[in-house]
Amino acid sequence: MFFKDIVGQEETKKWLVKEANGNRVAHAKLICGGEGVGTLPMAIAYARYLNCTNRQETDACGVCPSCVKFDKLVHPDVHFVFPTVKSKLSDDYIKEWRKLASGNAYFNLNLWLKELGAENQQPIIYGKESDELIKKLSLKSLEGEYKIAIVWLAEKMNPTCANKLLKLLEEPPAKTVLLLVSETPDLILQTILSRTQRINLRPISEQSIAEALEKKYGVSQANSETIAHLSNGNFVKALETIHLNEETQLFFELFVNLMRLSYQRKIREMKLWSDQVASLGRERQKNLLLYCQRLIRENFIHNFHRKELNYMTNDENHFATRFAPFVNERNVMGIMDELTEAQLHIEQNVNAKMVFFDFSLKMIVLLKQ
Repeated sequence: MFFKDIVGQEETKKWLVKEANGNRVAHAKLICGGEGVGTLPMAIAYARYLNCTNRQETDACGVCPSCVKFDKLVHPDVHFVFPTVKSKLSDDYIKEWRKLASGNAYFNLNLWLKELGAENQQPIIYGKESDELIKKLSLKSLEGEYKIAIVWLAEKMNPTCANKLLKLLEEPPAKTVLLLVSETPDLILQTILSRTQRINLRPISEQSIAEALEKKYGVSQANSETIAHLSNGNFVKALETIHLNEETQLFFELFVNLMRLSYQRKIREMKLWSDQVASLGRERQKNLLLYCQRLIRENFIHNFHRKELNYMTNDENHFATRFAPFVNERNVMGIMDELTEAQLHIEQNVNAKMVFFDFSLKMIVLLKQ
């Protein structure tokens, strides 16, 4: 990952290059922003530039020994920490991480869990991870000018890990750079936030996403502009739209079926629908509920006939032409409240069949309002 591979974020790239060349490198940075804006790609590109032995004016050279190792993320002075499962260390999954991140650093937690085959588990950065990181950073650098640690989704650190990391931030070894990457920085300890230099990445402009889709993926201009609008500044979402994400298509079909069954009051079929959703696993169930919240919101906005404010695919928009009138001022808040409550219950491991059947029954009443 080079700076040139990052979609948009030109100001931040220029600032990081200027900082590196001016020898004003802060020992700890917090690179934060929403999903798909390029926080991890920015951290990797910055780490590559710092240790490049032949830096160019705007990017790493790509041919020096350091850059060659970065192509496969095997540089001995760059360490990665990320959420794992089963109380394992990041090093236990480093092969899977390198395979995913070196191919395309624009991915989210769901894609990472899918790579691990752990969609139904809760990912955490465990306490012993900090101990390992402290050991690694206490050693002398082997090849690069800097020893660098990139912590992806730092908000996933458990309290033990976060407190141990705080000691490293207070007394960092010489020529050490710690790059924390976060989508929800408010969940990180305030004492850690106060000891890092914060960089906020904004949602990517539609123009930048459209241009990247055309140049890198050969998408036509018309389609790239449509996808860029739907992605709402999230390049991960744009890529999912290109590849016709099977999970999103499944969620759309489940949403349509539930709304039709609830409106028609087909209780037996609704029960079968609940059983089907209960078999998906906890993480996919939560993702389904988030998808349903988005589609309810989009259908409500659809009633105002402001196309520029809607972010739906062609299939979703076609369904909204008939369904949107049933989502109105009288019931939209009630539906959203029920979806939020169902999500909370799923996170608390309440029986999924009961949660989704109960929600489907409530939809019978809400859709009639």
